[in-house]
Amino acid sequence: MTTASTTGRHAAVEPEQQVFGGRPAAPGRPDFEAIQETPEFAELRRRLRRFIFPMTGLFLVWYLTYVLLSAYAHAFMAQQVFGLVNVGLLLGLAQFVSTVLITLAYNRFARKRIDPQVALIRAHAGVENK
Repeated sequence: MTTASTTGRHAAVEPEQQVFGGRPAAPGRPDFEAIQETPEFAELRRRLRRFIFPMTGLFLVWYLTYVLLSAYAHAFMAQQVFGLVNVGLLLGLAQFVSTVLITLAYNRFARKRIDPQVALIRAHAGVENK
């Protein structure tokens, strides 16, 4: 049911209250607290955590290994690979490559595993996908 109010220059129309999880939401917005209590939202958080925490840990170990090698393994990092390029330079460039690879992996993961779950939650909440 919509009601019109004539205060101000334009008539304001209040959208219907959306119900999700058995409780009505504030006019014009979903009930975020009810959404957070659903199994679909718990699954979304679990999926995110299962990707983000291991990937973050892996990258931090890789980065800290590079920093420690740079600080304490001078002879190893200074070994020439070809021309003026040494192991330290290659490992430093590999940091950038690994960052791009992690970004691409997350993008693919989000597209295949996160976005469909978000669409499901939005559909249950009665929110249009944009």
